[in-house]
Amino acid sequence: MKIATWNINSVRLRIDQVERFLTEHAPDVLCLQEIKVAEHLFPHEMFERLGYTHRAIHGQKGYHGVATVSKVPFVEFSRHDWQDNGEARHVGVELQGAGKGMILENVYIPAGGDIADRAVNPKFGQKLDFLERMTRWSEKIDRPTMIVGDFNIAPLECDVYDHKALLKVVSHTPIEVETLARLQAAHEWVDLGRKFIPAPERNYSWWSYRSYWRQKDQGRRLDHMWASPDLAAQATGHHFVEETRRWEQPSDHIPLVTEFSL
Repeated sequence: MKIATWNINSVRLRIDQVERFLTEHAPDVLCLQEIKVAEHLFPHEMFERLGYTHRAIHGQKGYHGVATVSKVPFVEFSRHDWQDNGEARHVGVELQGAGKGMILENVYIPAGGDIADRAVNPKFGQKLDFLERMTRWSEKIDRPTMIVGDFNIAPLECDVYDHKALLKVVSHTPIEVETLARLQAAHEWVDLGRKFIPAPERNYSWWSYRSYWRQKDQGRRLDHMWASPDLAAQATGHHFVEETRRWEQPSDHIPLVTEFSL
């Protein structure tokens, strides 16, 4: 079982890139974030043609949105409003067939704005509250579960190109890192990115459009794949697909892929 996640930054704009990735890497399941499209306008045809006949889409017009597409049968399991304002940022499915019993949660955590202070930047407070709601949810999980997506936090010092320079930059501030750590501890989530690519090895998933092409490698590890401890023990590999960041008009994020022996 091969599961991938990718913040595509508009699925309709980059549908050809999604098709190329699916054709070349052939994951069984792909979780997309920031699809930026309402559910009734989702581009189903390509996925159907490539055999991704099972789809769960939680979208909205122009912003946010998540979609899980799969060759493996599943049933939609949940849609949590961890943002508490109706934004489309999560969809969960329960795999059937070869992956029967696995819960796969697809999430797009808010970026949090530019100022790391909830008193002057409500978006930052919303991000922290989103994570706290996820933490309460994690405490109650009693099924083999995987949660993947754009978490918009680079937790480790080696998860950013310059730890000291980014300590006050949203995505790497101490309060975000501490809040994410509480979420991870609530279910003893295993960070598969660091299980297979141990710190301090380079493991970036996002580069700003402003800096990447200057070849400074100013990356951050904002995208993650976490698993319940028993499920993580069945993971056999994990890698990132950086080549997509070099494609024409790419997403600023790259796909991550985890393989399981179930």
